[in-house]
Amino acid sequence: MLSGSNWTQPECGYERDETRGCYHRIEMKPQTIGRVLGIGLRVAGRVAGERLNAAGTPAQPSAQTSAPPQQVHARGVAAGKAVRNAPRGIGGFLRPFRRVGGIVFLEVMGVFFLVFVLVFGQMLWRAHASYRAGPDHQKFLLAAGLVLVFLYLGVSSFWRARRK
Repeated sequence: MLSGSNWTQPECGYERDETRGCYHRIEMKPQTIGRVLGIGLRVAGRVAGERLNAAGTPAQPSAQTSAPPQQVHARGVAAGKAVRNAPRGIGGFLRPFRRVGGIVFLEVMGVFFLVFVLVFGQMLWRAHASYRAGPDHQKFLLAAGLVLVFLYLGVSSFWRARRK
């Protein structure tokens, strides 16, 4: 029942207890996005804290009103490193979402193109009586071409989302 989803039943050897209402224990698979993000955020926070502490930032604010020039310079260097490494950190955070975001984008674009198929399909249906040689012959050909183009774009977008 749960084999195709993100959930798994552990091999724990629990036996059914008739007095309790629920006897199953369901856990998440270790490769799910929530677990990966949780571990990634915890590791990234630890690394960032270690780098800031190693760069010379004091753990406690100084009681002096003016800090020595070396300490001010060290703070500036640490701030500069943090600013320079921010895009790399943001990219690392967003990396797991790239694939899912691409799939969702392709599916949304497929729906968008298929909406145009419906719009031009109505136009095609209204002009279908004069498809050979009537007053709306050009309209029919234009609508047929547009329906085919947008149908191809919509279906291919879903096809690419499926392959990704």
